[in-house]
Amino acid sequence: MRRATRPSSTSTVAPRSAGCASLSGLTQKPEVTLAGLDLLELGLFEQRFALRLRVQNPNDVDLPIRGLTFDVELNGQPFAKGLSDQAVVVPRFGEAVLEVKATSNLGSVLRQLRELRESGRERVDYRMFGRITLDGLGSLPFERKGEIDTPRVDLPCPPP
Repeated sequence: MRRATRPSSTSTVAPRSAGCASLSGLTQKPEVTLAGLDLLELGLFEQRFALRLRVQNPNDVDLPIRGLTFDVELNGQPFAKGLSDQAVVVPRFGEAVLEVKATSNLGSVLRQLRELRESGRERVDYRMFGRITLDGLGSLPFERKGEIDTPRVDLPCPPP
């Protein structure tokens, strides 16, 4: 004997099922890594960076990216945020490099410079995370953690 389902449950489940069916070829999350970083603008209140993000697609289907959003943390502290509406199709078992912009504010930069100066560490922990929006397929989260060499920062000492 079949039980009747409530109409509200069916309408809620149907979109999820359709979304899962369209993502069925994606067996693994795409890998997003930082391929480059350039300072674009250094202002008093905010700083702008150009980042090159390498997106690797380990799946047997193309990945039609419509855009992405991301955050970057250094040493567990928020550092920069960015987004892009750049559309690209990452081929199956392939990769693409996206040029994106990120913005940080004066407080986060000063905090990081102070910590670098005081810690004397040779490596900096970073975390980059966000969401990739796929054309007609919803979105997928990504996250990357690691360490980078501490850049040499020469700050002028205040006069005595």
